[in-house]
Amino acid sequence: MTDPATSAWHVCESNPVRDLPLHDLAGFTHRWVDADGVRLHAVEGGQPTGPAIVLLAGFPQTWWAWRKVMPSLAGRFHVIAIDLPGQGHSERPERSYDTHTVAAHVHAAVKALGVSTYWLVAHDIGAWVAFSLALKFESQLRGVALLDAGIPGITLPEAISTDPDRAWKTWHFAFHLVPDLPETLLAGRERDYVGWFLKMKALSPDTFDDAELDHYAAAVAVDGGLRAFLAYYRDAAESARKNHEALKRQHLTVPILGISSSHGSIPDMAASISPWADDATGVVVPDAGHFIPDEQPEAVAAAIADFILDGD
Repeated sequence: MTDPATSAWHVCESNPVRDLPLHDLAGFTHRWVDADGVRLHAVEGGQPTGPAIVLLAGFPQTWWAWRKVMPSLAGRFHVIAIDLPGQGHSERPERSYDTHTVAAHVHAAVKALGVSTYWLVAHDIGAWVAFSLALKFESQLRGVALLDAGIPGITLPEAISTDPDRAWKTWHFAFHLVPDLPETLLAGRERDYVGWFLKMKALSPDTFDDAELDHYAAAVAVDGGLRAFLAYYRDAAESARKNHEALKRQHLTVPILGISSSHGSIPDMAASISPWADDATGVVVPDAGHFIPDEQPEAVAAAIADFILDGD
């Protein structure tokens, strides 16, 4: 790992989201990098000469979603967790949250950190971005692991279910698309809203403690975080269109690992990805809901390590 004080990296020392407290993780360092005009926050540690793993989280979380997984990977791998644009301590641009645009920013951040090839591991909206990133930058990827995500145009159903047994998992996709109304209803109630997802979509409602709920709610509430998260959903149709355009020209040839869970949203990620990928395998993590890295971090770390070691 290169010392930023002596390197040519474009490392930005200023935190663009100063009103959100920073969480430290032992053995890891906070970085801010210029990612093609957007400052992105990265948390980096592990083995500088080991295979590089880039971790992306989704709604309504930040890089902190990987805090229980990262130490387990750090003994063998170079680990980098990145906050997406609009997420956590990354800058909140005013526009362009389609996943191909965001993927270009994420890839630029990885390059700014001195990493040329890497393994990409991503959950929820992070997996939306990872799929598009694989379509744009496949030659720089060693493999991609996607965790429980309805990816626009790929694994996301065309219609929102009205069956009460399923609607609670997907109702928010339509709500987030409505202009202005979510902002009006949710302003000042971000903790209630974030808490509903974290408690309802985890298998155990005790997965997240009060401090974690406070952190994620604050990240959504501060400095346009809610607007940014909603923008990913509002730009989902454009993300799907760009995915389909790219898939007319290519199939994914990079190895794909689909990580599902016993009580998640997508029962078989590998099967849902396989029509567009030449090499898709899957694992199912038991005793977990949607937030698999928080609920079963050891199983997730083991699946990632096995995927990489098998690939190498």
